[in-house]
Amino acid sequence: MNLKKEILRLKQEKNALILAHNYQLPEIQDLADVVGDSLELSRIAKERSADLIVFCGVVFMAETAKVLSPQAKVLIPSLWAGCFLADTISVEDVRQLRERYPGAEFVAYVNTSAEIKAEVDICCTSANAVRVVKAIDPNKTVVFLPDRNLGMYVQKQTQRENMVIWDKGYCYVHEEIHPKDVLEKKRVFPDAEVIAHPECPPEVLELADAIASTSGMIKWAQRSDARRFIVATEREMVYRLKKELPEKEFIPVSDRAVCRTMKETTLERLYEALLEEKYEVRLPEKIISKAKRSIDRMLEVV
Repeated sequence: MNLKKEILRLKQEKNALILAHNYQLPEIQDLADVVGDSLELSRIAKERSADLIVFCGVVFMAETAKVLSPQAKVLIPSLWAGCFLADTISVEDVRQLRERYPGAEFVAYVNTSAEIKAEVDICCTSANAVRVVKAIDPNKTVVFLPDRNLGMYVQKQTQRENMVIWDKGYCYVHEEIHPKDVLEKKRVFPDAEVIAHPECPPEVLELADAIASTSGMIKWAQRSDARRFIVATEREMVYRLKKELPEKEFIPVSDRAVCRTMKETTLERLYEALLEEKYEVRLPEKIISKAKRSIDRMLEVV
């Protein structure tokens, strides 16, 4: 059986929309209708009239698609496609923080579960986190969660002193990117610009020519006069960049920068998801309503 042909046949037969995150395997990216970052994909899904949305990413991303398109049937090909970062904070953690910081504005990175989004005041992405925090009343304390590296980057950019950062949250993929990785690649490719995701540790960001979300990396590379780039994020982002800009060269900062759960989505699992319409993302209406409020507020601000 030719899996790729069968996936395309089922996609057409079932009026399905296949979304793939930038960190997905190349063969998954090639079959997707749209490739992008998590929120970008969810917003596109909301605009399309698909009967079925298959989200090739991790669970919180599929949940966000469900929040924004509650009428749609949203599937994720693997139930094991979790997110280490999203799991570093619980609803109980947020409620305890509320007790410690009454009156504070709670900002949650979109890399969180729908339940966490339902508990906070506003969401943000890595692309708009600085703008979201700047838009909050300067006299209010901001509690930022769950990614500590993104939080430190936002605090540095906004110079906001009344900002509390959840220090237990991080992405293991970006945390394992070290300054020595960047310096070693710069030694080999001295003419290359360094583009780093803000989930990287501060010492890595200090070495970057540009700090950007995955979608921002594409925009930076498009505008830059440089012909070669060292990419400090998950390895598969290089594949997306090469497809978008084949005339330029992109080098992954480290072969260790691999998200294991992103690789849970294989051609076999994508085929099974379409064939059997599994695994469906289901959320209580109350969670959908409250999580959507925090996402909508972000969209109003930015």
